[in-house]
Amino acid sequence: MYKVGVIGDKDSILSFKTLGIDIFECNPEKFEENKMLLKKLIMDKYGVIFIMENIAQNILDLIDKYQKEIIPAIILIPSSQGSLNIGINRINDSVEKAIGINIL
Repeated sequence: MYKVGVIGDKDSILSFKTLGIDIFECNPEKFEENKMLLKKLIMDKYGVIFIMENIAQNILDLIDKYQKEIIPAIILIPSSQGSLNIGINRINDSVEKAIGINIL
């Protein structure tokens, strides 16, 4: 059975704990530690990994490596400080690639 986890800063991830999702606090400034954490979650059989955009923006190369895989699903979401539009732009690109036009 696969697990669900969320990676982000403390203020952004605490509410996920009430939903029973595993939370992993990290610092947006520590790129290598964040890469290692994402790799650890992948190795530990997390099927869905939510990651805050402010964390993801600096490790997009690693995220892109797994983006075409079925598992894990790595989903970029806004942090408590707001959206950087990275997640929605990726959704728009996927929709446009799939159907030929951007309907969003």
